[in-house]
Amino acid sequence: MKLIFIHGSGGCRESWQYQTDYFKNSEAINLPGHPDGDLCPSVKAYATWLRTYIHDRGYTDVVMAGHSLGGAIALQYALNYPEDLAGIIPIGSGGRLKVHPDVLKLLETIVADPSRPFDLNGNTYDLIDPALAAVIKKRALENTPAAFLNDLKACNAFDVMDALSTITVTVLAIVGDQDIMTPPKYTRFMVEKITGARSVIIPGGTHFVFAEKPVEVNQAIEGFIRSL
Repeated sequence: MKLIFIHGSGGCRESWQYQTDYFKNSEAINLPGHPDGDLCPSVKAYATWLRTYIHDRGYTDVVMAGHSLGGAIALQYALNYPEDLAGIIPIGSGGRLKVHPDVLKLLETIVADPSRPFDLNGNTYDLIDPALAAVIKKRALENTPAAFLNDLKACNAFDVMDALSTITVTVLAIVGDQDIMTPPKYTRFMVEKITGARSVIIPGGTHFVFAEKPVEVNQAIEGFIRSL
């Protein structure tokens, strides 16, 4: 069994520090274009790339945990290639991930005019330890606004709501109860539609719940793995 962590839009493998430190044989990956290689234009394309990555390394019985965009990739992978998986763990994710048009428009403006500031000083990372938050921000700048825009467009086009009931792999969905980007109702919908799926809602967690509440999230992941 191989536990793999997949970051969210414009993100990085380093964001999973608390998980890779705890799960010693796990692996957190950088998606292509973050910053090396070419960005994939859709969730399906990312899932296809990930399948090649997994097969090239001979991984089997994969448990795939993904944050936001990463959770969408895990869901798409479960739909397309269930034979590779022992289970999936979408974190702060859902079967549809619409993005506000104003966010896409702002990023398009920044990409078109690199002199405009790429502001990462909002409250997104406020509940994360400052040292880890600094690494995540630094890596986001290295990935560039173009990666964020690409990934958010992929999220915006992603919609497997009608296909969730056909997922056959074992699913644990995790979300912070204060997540306003992918609120708990997304997780509840997934669990209702996927046979045997279950959820863990973390009190006080927001969209980066896995970095904000690592003890609780790691315990949930560990229990899930032991149940497989």
